Amino acid sequence: MTKPDISVDVLIIGAGPTGLGAAKRLNQLDGPSWMIIDSNETPGGLASTDTTPEGFLYDVGGHVIFSHFKYFDDCIDEALPNEDDWYTHQRISYVRCKNLWVPYPFQNNISMLPKQEQVDCMDGMIDAALEARVANTKPKNFDEWIVRMMGTGIADLFMRPYNFKVWAVPTTKMQCQWLGERVAAPDLKTVTKNVILQKTAGNWGPNATFRFPAHGGTGAIWIAVAKTLPKEHTEFGSHATVATVDADNKVVALENGKTIGYEKLISTMGIDSLVEKMGDKSLISLSKDLFYSSTHVIGIGVRGQRPERIGDKCWLYFPDMDCPFYRATIFSNYSPNNQPQASTKLPTMQLASGEKPSNSSSQEGPYWSIMLEVSESSMKPVDNANLLADCIKGLIATDMLKATDEIVSTYHRRFDHGYPTPTLEREGALKQLLPKLLEKDIYSRGRFGSWRYEVGNQDHSFMLGVEAADHIVNGAAELTLNYPDFVNGRVNHERRLVDGAQFFKSRKGIRDEGKPLKPATNGVDMVNGSEKMVHGRKKSMGKA
Repeated sequence: MTKPDISVDVLIIGAGPTGLGAAKRLNQLDGPSWMIIDSNETPGGLASTDTTPEGFLYDVGGHVIFSHFKYFDDCIDEALPNEDDWYTHQRISYVRCKNLWVPYPFQNNISMLPKQEQVDCMDGMIDAALEARVANTKPKNFDEWIVRMMGTGIADLFMRPYNFKVWAVPTTKMQCQWLGERVAAPDLKTVTKNVILQKTAGNWGPNATFRFPAHGGTGAIWIAVAKTLPKEHTEFGSHATVATVDADNKVVALENGKTIGYEKLISTMGIDSLVEKMGDKSLISLSKDLFYSSTHVIGIGVRGQRPERIGDKCWLYFPDMDCPFYRATIFSNYSPNNQPQASTKLPTMQLASGEKPSNSSSQEGPYWSIMLEVSESSMKPVDNANLLADCIKGLIATDMLKATDEIVSTYHRRFDHGYPTPTLEREGALKQLLPKLLEKDIYSRGRFGSWRYEVGNQDHSFMLGVEAADHIVNGAAELTLNYPDFVNGRVNHERRLVDGAQFFKSRKGIRDEGKPLKPATNGVDMVNGSEKMVHGRKKSMGKA
């Protein structure tokens, strides 16, 4: 075999959050040689941001920063360290149901529904509570879980239609082990009190408070993180597109003919794409049991002051069939820099009604914007050619826009791999695919690399890469991949960007590369020490 053009100990494919997490940790540990490649010039993957010609920003779907991991926080804060790099928001979120805005989570706020719907939901919840007392089996699928936890009233009014709009798969075809903190289970006593007293429940969930970049959208975070890595270890651009993965000889060939040899491979591309690049028929066959939906992101830029009815809402859910989108984000509320300045002059493209404007000359703002998400799959096709127009009609139907509103910018982009669906067949496929790849020294990780939606947020994805790197270097356990409920149920503060040995160096005033190291804010990285003892291997303590 011909010698590869380049050889490294660890090759990372993909510069989204997972790949950047792996690179960040390998750079910190300062042990094995490594390289990260991506077919896009701009890092970020599915956490990128696009800008329209008119100057409106839209993320690849609804992304906000909240975290279960201090290491993730450290890396984000290092990349964007200034207070004015961020806006912090309290989540203000509603569900549009029966032409009403019901506070999120819906199942805790049925007190806001019309009386008959309140009765239907309470009936179902009482039946579910009684059934749960005598049930001696676990729910077999997501649909059974919904009925067991919430009853048929909430199931029919919200959970079934909404989740079909999100996943593009019926709830009967989904498993329920992924749920964890993703879906709030209602407290019957609290819901009953709220119905009687006509009260609403408070914020629930890990994203009740979140951060968002002041400039550049979510993509700016990952561009900044990538800039903290040594450039000589990165290769981004179309020339770095992967053509084939020769797992037997441990060589990745790029589209431009360049070859890269590796000892360990961390791949963050979709596991279905990876096995195709490998040309392994048995693994390709296994991957056919994995299902995903595509996501259409639609953006609408509007001239005028943000209406009072929109207010400071963050994101909104739409279970009803009067619109094609399942979620709307008031993207202009996240940062004033997500849309053009008010002094920018733009022509009106159309009125929301579809009519042409009476005046087509460029005029000043102010401006505000809405970002919509629509799912698509073989079980839920969409009319791609008319989707933008259908979404605008849906915004009028749901009172998000008025027919006379001036639309100055539109955006529509389809992402083939949008959601990794937790189908009934998923775990059976992954429990074969991931170990078989690992036998070949391939770590398939990330939102679609490991195909586990329950650890598919930005913080999870980043840590999947970090922990893969730690496993390669130190034999450390990959908790995020293998124990999602554990990491989601706590603040994971063991790893820090400044590790234990570095902390003690800094305390003694020892300088590294002529600069004093900052001490870790919480002291010693105990988990790395314990892993060192458990695995009986010397830990490589690297530079910060």
